[in-house]
Amino acid sequence: MDRQEAMTVFLAVVEEGDFSAAARRLRMTPSAVSKIIGRLEARLGVRLLQRSTRSISLTTEGNSYAESVRRILGDMEEAELAIQPGAEPRGRLRVSLPSAFGHRLIVPMLPVFIGRYPAIELELDFTDAIVDLVNGDADVAVRVAAQGDSTLVTRRLAPNRRIICAAPDYLERHGTPEKPDDLLKHVCLGITSRGGLNVWEFDEASGHRAMRIRSSIEASSTEALRRLALAGMGIVRLSDMLVGPDIRAGRLKPVLTECNRAEAEPISVVYPHRRFLSPRVRVFVDFLVEQFARPWWNSAGMEEEVTAGSLPESGAMR
Repeated sequence: MDRQEAMTVFLAVVEEGDFSAAARRLRMTPSAVSKIIGRLEARLGVRLLQRSTRSISLTTEGNSYAESVRRILGDMEEAELAIQPGAEPRGRLRVSLPSAFGHRLIVPMLPVFIGRYPAIELELDFTDAIVDLVNGDADVAVRVAAQGDSTLVTRRLAPNRRIICAAPDYLERHGTPEKPDDLLKHVCLGITSRGGLNVWEFDEASGHRAMRIRSSIEASSTEALRRLALAGMGIVRLSDMLVGPDIRAGRLKPVLTECNRAEAEPISVVYPHRRFLSPRVRVFVDFLVEQFARPWWNSAGMEEEVTAGSLPESGAMR
């Protein structure tokens, strides 16, 4: 039995969730697919799939094998593409994006990217959680966080500033904090399960100070925190890219500006170290670096462009 064929058939069954659908995709008969899976399980000495009359599911061993097979077949495809001169990047590209930042800045760029590389299929996952790139949860990720993983390649896209702010009506009701200790008497909006973002840093006369805020209101999404702040629910510390438009429009007001340590971890794009870098990953990373080298994303008019869901015409972005 050809191992590559068996892997391909197995992965098709996993992705389609059905022998018949996998057979149609591979232009085989369902019985041929079933026989190949049976021989594969016999050779490995384990059951990979649990079969029922209505569905199939992966066993623990099958789930582990599926992850390895996906990586092996992907590496084989990428190795072949990498040595083909002028080969068009193609295939599915799984991108992990921070929720608010991804919607506001990355999504408006994508029509241009798709126009350049129509053979690439994009799968976007919006989450403020750190996904495991090494184990294949995504191919590439944009992050606004410190990078300490030596198994990842990091390319800086842009600097990042965090601003402490609140809605004017909240400050009218609760008063404006004049020093960091005043925050203990306020509602500070925190991010769930992201301890680093709940440490607010200050430069005081006595030196640098890091204060871990405690909050009765937390959310797993920075966009949710922004909306809570706009609703007058508390004080928030978020990237200027997220709250800058609200501050310029008067919807939010910065506080503790003289002591807030605004500079934070830069915005970066990260991907796993690979012997053969996928052409689709490479062109996506290069595209982001190119776009963030332009001034549009950090301009005073950014909010109008992003809110409208449009950017300068494609020709102007090349």
